[in-house]
Amino acid sequence: MKNTLLLLLFTVSLTSCKNNNKSTEIINQNRSISIENLSTAEKIANASGYKNWKDVSEIAFTFNVNRGNNHFYRAWTWNPKSGDVTMTSANDTISYNRSQLDSLNFETDAAFINDKYWLLTPFQLKWDENITISEKKNIVAPISKDTLNQISIVYGSEGGYTPGDAYDFFYDEDFKIREWNYRKGNAEIPSLSTTWEDYENFNGIEIAKTYKDSTDGFKLYFTDISVKK
Repeated sequence: MKNTLLLLLFTVSLTSCKNNNKSTEIINQNRSISIENLSTAEKIANASGYKNWKDVSEIAFTFNVNRGNNHFYRAWTWNPKSGDVTMTSANDTISYNRSQLDSLNFETDAAFINDKYWLLTPFQLKWDENITISEKKNIVAPISKDTLNQISIVYGSEGGYTPGDAYDFFYDEDFKIREWNYRKGNAEIPSLSTTWEDYENFNGIEIAKTYKDSTDGFKLYFTDISVKK
């Protein structure tokens, strides 16, 4: 139980200052965009099927983490239109609505925000507000050492679960993310760097199913993914 709790805290700590406002997601997913004026963030989102998100009625997935000899998982079912969420873990099943958060489900929603962020990061680049974006070209990726392009985001110092955090995304010519850094508190040295692997299309939504660090000591992966329209 102690190891599971520590792992839970570790994964939630990666949540960063992600916007947990359902209305923001709905407003942004319906925003019309001129193709000629797409930003890099918009191109990355579109490369993962963002245009199809407005039709999604339900998405289900299991979030898994292997760290050393420990395995941890949470299974989720989410209706993004209604805000209904169900979480199933080894110890419990909890259902709630994201528009009716209280002290009883706040911790569960923090876990949901974390796991959803890993699953749908390219979309978060459009959903999230209060972020600062910078870009670089022809940067050496931290793990593969491939030459890729980089877009970095820094979350504002207020709001969210862990404000002030930063991410560096390393993407290819097709605007697919291949690696990233997580930098807690916008520190210069990354707290975690992982690959993005095993992309698969689920009813029009492209999802990277596997993330690994350079030591093989950390693996985060998704199973039981389904997307319904």
